[in-house]
Amino acid sequence: MMMASWFAAPAPTTHRVRGYFAPVSRLTQSPTVFDVAEQGEFNLDAPPAPWIRLGWIQQFARKALSKTAPVLTGIPAAAVQQARETVAAEVSFEFLSWTKLTMALATGSQHMNVLAAEVGGSPIATGGSAIPAVAVQSGSTSTQIILASSDAAQFAAGSIVAIDVDYAGQTGFVGAGVAGAFVRRPLADLDYVRRVTFNVSLVSAMTPSGLTLASELPCGVPPAGAKLQAVTGFVDREGGSFYQEWSGLFVVEGNQQERIFFHYPRLQSVAGANEVTNPLAGSENGGISRMALKGNFMALPVTDPLDGERVLCYRGFLPAPKALV
Repeated sequence: MMMASWFAAPAPTTHRVRGYFAPVSRLTQSPTVFDVAEQGEFNLDAPPAPWIRLGWIQQFARKALSKTAPVLTGIPAAAVQQARETVAAEVSFEFLSWTKLTMALATGSQHMNVLAAEVGGSPIATGGSAIPAVAVQSGSTSTQIILASSDAAQFAAGSIVAIDVDYAGQTGFVGAGVAGAFVRRPLADLDYVRRVTFNVSLVSAMTPSGLTLASELPCGVPPAGAKLQAVTGFVDREGGSFYQEWSGLFVVEGNQQERIFFHYPRLQSVAGANEVTNPLAGSENGGISRMALKGNFMALPVTDPLDGERVLCYRGFLPAPKALV
């Protein structure tokens, strides 16, 4: 009888690390859960909702900062056990692409959409008076936005749009699906929520009834009363009191099809806007370099419902097929 070809797996070899992020509910401090048993074999190019694929990252480094202290007893005192004195961890890496989300993650404060400006408006650093928003019609989905025909005529394939509600004087966290800012006092800007919203996408095509988006909105179906405005770019600021907070998932895929997962339920930026320049191979003397976004994050604790323990990170592993365990 032929025996199965089981083998002892060597240490995983891999090329790079993939990064995925998902929103944390700031009101309830509820992170996005990643279940290795149910989701561990997901298509790495199409993560399960609400995880957002941010592509390859480099210089991935984890740092455990928890401290332990001995528990002493007796005369003379001797250590009988140890206890955790503090629980802390950090993670850092470099993004290999510039997008709205990677820019936001690589800064410590609000990340803002530069709304298309009205002609003759007063300029300000974060964008002045914007072209008025148009109403999103009922029946819209996360990728199909229905507009009145006269409103749709203002846009074209290749444009960027932000979709969210009008600002109505509320305080606290604002932004549908993902908190884009924390408002401490009422503001006078009707467009403020759309300036900070993460519900931004590229228009891939025009339809008879509106727009088709190239990627799904993080909030899913636009909220009732949502409006749409054109976006020309993005800007963030050094300083401010708001901290980005996201759930992070980092995946290492080995050459034997094994996978290592680092799941951080809550990550907050601990540094301001930060970039690094990496000279391209063979161009050290030619001045050609790649500018990458640098992310530095502090892991915040969650309570594991399994046993009530406080946890900063889950490290998961799926062995290679037929590998001994």
